[in-house]
Amino acid sequence: SGIQMAESYLKNLKKQLPCAAYLNGEYGVKGLYAGVPVIIGNEGVEKIVELNLDKQEKSNFDQSISAVRKLIESAKKIDSSL
Repeated sequence: SGIQMAESYLKNLKKQLPCAAYLNGEYGVKGLYAGVPVIIGNEGVEKIVELNLDKQEKSNFDQSISAVRKLIESAKKIDSSL
């Protein structure tokens, strides 16, 4: 929850929490925000935790990423400044 995120940030607890984070190669995704487990401390998102996904989990994750990319492309057609 947002309270746990704030507490982990303010108290530098380094809790592992789900969060939308910018991926730069993690999970095979680059240049996109996605919901993944992260470590949050007083530096914000300090580490993206890469889980070992089984075949079905990886397929579901990839479908989600694909849907986000399509949504971004659709939004850019409406407003090219995005």
